Amino acid sequence: MSGLERAGVLVVGSVSADLTAFSTRAPGHGETLRGESFSLALGGKGANQAVAAARAGAPTAFIGCVGEDAFGEMVVRELRSAGVAVGGVRAVARETGIAHIRVDATGENSIVIVPGANDALEESMVLQGIGDAAATSSVLLTQLETPERLTDCILRTARDAGLTTILDPAPAVALDGKVWASVDIVTPNETEARMLTGVVVESEASAAQAGRWFLDRGVGAALITRGGAGTTLVTTDHVETFPVVQVEVVDTTAAGDAFAGALGAALAGGQPLEAAIRYGAAAGALAVSRRGASPSIPTAAAIEALLAR
Repeated sequence: MSGLERAGVLVVGSVSADLTAFSTRAPGHGETLRGESFSLALGGKGANQAVAAARAGAPTAFIGCVGEDAFGEMVVRELRSAGVAVGGVRAVARETGIAHIRVDATGENSIVIVPGANDALEESMVLQGIGDAAATSSVLLTQLETPERLTDCILRTARDAGLTTILDPAPAVALDGKVWASVDIVTPNETEARMLTGVVVESEASAAQAGRWFLDRGVGAALITRGGAGTTLVTTDHVETFPVVQVEVVDTTAAGDAFAGALGAALAGGQPLEAAIRYGAAAGALAVSRRGASPSIPTAAAIEALLAR
């Protein structure tokens, strides 16, 4: 994927320290439950997607904020070790973001996020970072764990710089209507699609209905991720569902981020959208078969090996 002059992926998003407890089941209200294991790792939807893009083979840069604390040092070190350029990461006088994650024996998770330094991201940082990366990047990935006031600026600035913009609308919040016109590809899951469009997604037909809601507001293409039912692509003239790769589910925490990062890497590397979706789906499948968020994200070699099966 390195042959193109602008084969890079730029990620503007959240970065956190993930504190994950694994137990047979979730505790009840007021209950103290003995767990089986614990992990501390790099997390945040933005950072996870940056790691996923880098491991999937794309030169990747990241824009975000960390705290001036031990967690901040750890997450920057982990981004670097994954091959992510961190020139756009600023340390600020706040605590690094934290995600408290609980995973049960079925692989399902619940998460409490404390944004911390992520809320300190400023428009000037976004403008400078996109300007610095525009010459070498062709795809922007962003999410909704950054300050809501910056979402339009991030997408519009990247679009004006010639990048393909991909928005993962999570956590789902109502956005100013003008934002959608700067989105080339939106990637909500079933829950996020329902929260944003009002459509209950339970079939390809309802996924197409939700997808058209985004298209009617100016989005170029909608990818509705539907768990075990696959991913439904909706464009102005086409609806297609791509099946999931069947694996044993261990931890679903990073599935969406692995999908988004690998999708962006494939598009930056020149693959057509349909092939990039399959590449992202394989990355997501590999991620759910392993424990942890960023530790579960696969390499390009692993993705390609799964696709070749």
